[in-house]
Amino acid sequence: MPWSLANMLKVKMGWVEPRGPEHDVVLSSRVRVARNLRRNPFPSVASAKASATVLAAAFDAAKKAPALKGAAFLRLDELEAVERLFLVERRLISQLLAAEPKARGAVVGEREILSVMVNEEDHLRAQAIDSGLCVKELWDGLDRLDEQLSESLDFAADPRWGYLTACPTNTGTGLRASALVHLPALALTGRLNGVLQGLPRLGLSARGMYGEGTKVIGDFYQISNATTLGRAEGTVVDEVSAAVKALVARERDARKSLAEDEHRIRLEDLVYRGLGALTHARCISFEETMQHLSYLRAGLTLELKLPATIELLNDLVMLCQPAHIQLLAGRELDAVQRDVLRAGLLRKKLKAG
Repeated sequence: MPWSLANMLKVKMGWVEPRGPEHDVVLSSRVRVARNLRRNPFPSVASAKASATVLAAAFDAAKKAPALKGAAFLRLDELEAVERLFLVERRLISQLLAAEPKARGAVVGEREILSVMVNEEDHLRAQAIDSGLCVKELWDGLDRLDEQLSESLDFAADPRWGYLTACPTNTGTGLRASALVHLPALALTGRLNGVLQGLPRLGLSARGMYGEGTKVIGDFYQISNATTLGRAEGTVVDEVSAAVKALVARERDARKSLAEDEHRIRLEDLVYRGLGALTHARCISFEETMQHLSYLRAGLTLELKLPATIELLNDLVMLCQPAHIQLLAGRELDAVQRDVLRAGLLRKKLKAG
């Protein structure tokens, strides 16, 4: 199938398929490295000419990297605003990159597992993302890509400080490891705030689904390391993996509490009310959709009989986003039109109402 943004809707992203370890709680894991080219100003202060030079060098290096064989190369200033938002929703680029597309780009590998942003906060941000809790495996693959890119690019590094980055919190390894987790039971049992408040003591942070500066929707949280300086890559990977495993255990314990008689009726009520809304609504917002999908996902983990699978619900989490709805429609839509089309999509996919 020839590559295009529209065709991306027809091919499942690697991380959406619920096949990875702990996938009932951990939708995906991601590792990302920040790299900058020596003797080139950071993107925030670079001239248009300097940024264009970095973009060309990064694309050339990516074309030579075996790990990115067959990848798509996107110049963001050649895309419409809704197409850039589509890439944000697929977690391939950041909101910053989408908002300032001139001389910026992205490289997207097979099944969207490996990708590279060019001229965001740093010159390159390469990432690997896949299903379930697989931070260690992803780091192995991203480390190989990093080495392949370094054969063509001279990365800025210091013997004492490590890789030099635009933001001091990324200096050192330049590595961020994270997991996108679904924590409905901790939220419903009132335990979530205490869990989240304890993360900074472990050197971790919790953000919304799209990363820094984004709000939490539907009890989906992105858990990642807060700093990179003075710590080896393996240490960061191990600590994030261990912390997420502990979080999985606490969420599963909370789910057991919800399965008990005094709590189960409340959860079933939320699940079936949500199912009613999703299968009968004629106009529904993305925020409301995400909350109902969150409840349905929780219901499946407790083996409630629902007209859906976790894989379908993961698909709907992606397809119901604003830019995805517009690409499905083949045109730009206002908010009301998106809400109407989203409701129709949900009724069709869930086959009821």
